[in-house]
Formats: sequence, structure tokens, C-alpha cells
Amino acid sequence: MDLQQMRYVVALAETRNFTRAAERCSVVQSSLSHRIAGLERELGVKLFARSSRRVEPTSAGEAFLAGARECLAAADRAAVDAAAAAGVVRGRLAVGVIVTTAAVDVPELLRRYRARHPDVRVVLRSERSDRLVAAIRDGDLDIAFLGLPEDEPPSGVRTLVLDRDRHVLVVPAGHRLAGAGRVTLREIAGETFVDFVGGTPARAQSDRAFAAAGLARDVAYEAGVIELMTGLIARGLGVALLPSAFARPLAEASGELALVPVVDGPRRIEYLAWSRFNPSPATRALLDVLGVREEA
Repeated sequence: MDLQQMRYVVALAETRNFTRAAERCSVVQSSLSHRIAGLERELGVKLFARSSRRVEPTSAGEAFLAGARECLAAADRAAVDAAAAAGVVRGRLAVGVIVTTAAVDVPELLRRYRARHPDVRVVLRSERSDRLVAAIRDGDLDIAFLGLPEDEPPSGVRTLVLDRDRHVLVVPAGHRLAGAGRVTLREIAGETFVDFVGGTPARAQSDRAFAAAGLARDVAYEAGVIELMTGLIARGLGVALLPSAFARPLAEASGELALVPVVDGPRRIEYLAWSRFNPSPATRALLDVLGVREEA
């Protein structure tokens, strides 16, 4: 048994098609089929159930896949570590980003990173903060940019505070409060709100602030896409509370939105988070570009 055979098995299990698996592995289909059949003879079990139209792993195949993926990951990491020891950073870097990241210009950061480490393949994932933290703990992400309520720091990962910010009220340019110097939560509680989906950390920041003030509000529109949220606001369908550092450039670019400071508005902290367990050379390289020193 060799690593190439394991790669073929994983590719076939994920594509469920011999032709697509062969294309992924850059081999002819007959070679891939022959190598997998040889492995099955060596193991004495069928790894795949085959028909003229379907291919799927057997129970033995599913059991084999778990170990095969671990072996392949270990082999890939060994090659990456060896290259890093020689001063070359390679491999894959999985980066998580929330949609309201403001403390770091992520595209510019990745431009600088690529200039230093062109052999690293960067994979981006946009998701809510709590899921990004869970993905780091599970080993599915290497590093992430988060935004959380100030009383809810991430757990189980290493973190660095990037910024602390207070939310502002985002209203249409013609709204009655557009020119206000400042407002309180009580003064805006009667407005119709556009907000993030309930249960997300981004939504929790505003929900908790109103609850702490003993106030109820009407969230008529829930969305996870900033462009949709700002479009609803610009058309007078509601108002929103968003981090000031993120909302400011949006308002300047659109010309249709106005920002109003909220005296007792929500606060959030932006974090950089990464794995506590043996960060990869690619992760350490990104921390270096950010000027973050990884402690032993």
C-alpha cells in the first residue's frame, strides 16, 4: 500500500465517479481503477460497491477512508514542515473571515502574504464568528478574523485583540435622525430594524444591548449579506446597528446612508484567532506578515 493508492481511494470516495476521480488525480481512468482493485486484493476487502451507474464506499471503505485521510494529512504536513525547515513555506492556508471585518484589510494582507509565499494555496471561508472558532478547534481552519460581543471572548483557540469598536445607527440619508449628533437605544427602540439572522454573534451584539436596557424592538428584516442590508436601509425599509469602523466606509461609498453615534450602543471586539495546537508553517507565516509573534 502506498500514498498514491490512498489518494486514489479518497478521490473516488469524494467524486463517486471513476472518470472524475482520475481527472482529479491526473491519471488515466484505467490506471486508477487498476490501483484501487490491487489495493482491495491486498486488503482482502471491497472498498467500493460498483454498478454501471453508481460507485460508493462500502462499510469497509468508509473505515479505510478515515485512516487514509489522516495518513495523507500527516504526509502532506511532513512535506510542508520539511520545506519550511529549508526556508520555503508551502501547503494550504485556510482563512476564515466575517463579513464585517474592519480591523484588517484582508485583501491587502493576502497580497503581501502571496508576495512572500507564492507557493501557499490560500482558501477563504466567510462564516459567522462562532462557527469559525469551532472550525479552528476542529482543524478545518488555520486562522480567522472574528467579531464578538465584548463579554464573549473565543475559547479553545489562541487570540489577539485587533480592535474595540462601538456600533453606530445606520439610517437612510433622508431619515429624521440623519443629522442627529447622538441618540440612545431608548430613542431608537421604536424604529423598524434590519439585522443579522437571529442566533448569530453579529445579531447577539444588538440583542443584548437592547435587553440590558430593558427595551424591545422590531427586527422586520433578517439578512446575512451586507449589500442586502444596506439596500433595505437605503430604501427606507429599516435602520441598523453596525460597527462604526465597518459602517463608515459603506456610508461614504454609497451616499445614501447616514451614521448616528449611539451613546449606549453595542460594543464588539475584533479578534485574530488561530489554533493552539501546532500551527502550520503557513499559519506562522501569516502571523509574521501581521507582525504577530507566535509564542512557543
